[in-house]
Amino acid sequence: MIQTETVNPLDTTTFLSGDPSLASNIVETVSAQAEPVAEQTLSVWDLCLQGGYIMIPLAILSIISIYIFIERTIALHRAAHEDHSFMSRIKDYIHDGDLDNATRLCQYTNTPSARLIEKGISRIGRPMNDVLVAIENTGNIEVAALGKGLPWLATTAAGAPMLGFLGTVIGMVQAFFNLAQAGTSANIDVLAGGIYEALVTTVAGLIVGVIALFAYNYLVARINKIMATLEGRTMEFMDLLNEPAR
Repeated sequence: MIQTETVNPLDTTTFLSGDPSLASNIVETVSAQAEPVAEQTLSVWDLCLQGGYIMIPLAILSIISIYIFIERTIALHRAAHEDHSFMSRIKDYIHDGDLDNATRLCQYTNTPSARLIEKGISRIGRPMNDVLVAIENTGNIEVAALGKGLPWLATTAAGAPMLGFLGTVIGMVQAFFNLAQAGTSANIDVLAGGIYEALVTTVAGLIVGVIALFAYNYLVARINKIMATLEGRTMEFMDLLNEPAR
C-alpha cells in the first residue's frame, strides 16, 4: 500500500530559513517579475520628426489649407449676411423713381446680392435681356471671388495622401537598403525601425488630405447656399422691373 507524505508548511519555512541566500534570490526574482513594465508613449512631435523631409511639404500644405479655410469662412459669413428690409427699401426707391438713393443703399450694404442689384439699377431703361445679362455677369464674378482659394484645398486633398505614400515608398527603400547593408548581422530591429519611420508619412498625408477634403466640401456647400440667395435676389429684382407702374 502506497502512503502519501503530507508536507508541513513549517518545513518550507525552515528550509528557506536554513539557506538565507536561496531565500533572498527567490524574493528578488518574485519582486522583479511583479514590477510593472514602463509603457512607452509617442508624442506628435516625435512622429513628425521621424517622417523625414516629406513632412516639410506636408506641413506647408496643412498651414496654407488652415489659413484658407479660416479666411474663406469669415468671408463667406460676411457675404451671407443679409438685411431683410433691403429689397423692400429698393422697391420703394424704384417705385418712387429715386435711383440715386437705391444705388447708395446698395453701396452701403456692400454684399454680393447688393452689388448685383446695383448693377441691375445701373441698367434700368435698357432692354430687360440686357439687364439680366449684366446681373448674371456680375454674379459670375462674385461667385468666382467667393471661391478664391478652393482649388488649393482641392489640390491638397488629393495631393497630400500621394505625398505620404511617396514618403512611405522612399522609407521602405531605405529600410531594405539598410537591411542589405547589415548583411549577416541584420535583425528585425533594422527592418522594423525603417518601416516605422516610413509609415509616419502615410499617416500625416492622410490626416492632411482628409482635413482639406472636409474643409473644401464645407466651403463649397456655403458657396452654393449663397448662390441660391443671389439667384433669388436676381429673380426678385427682375420681377420688380416687370411690375406695372403705380
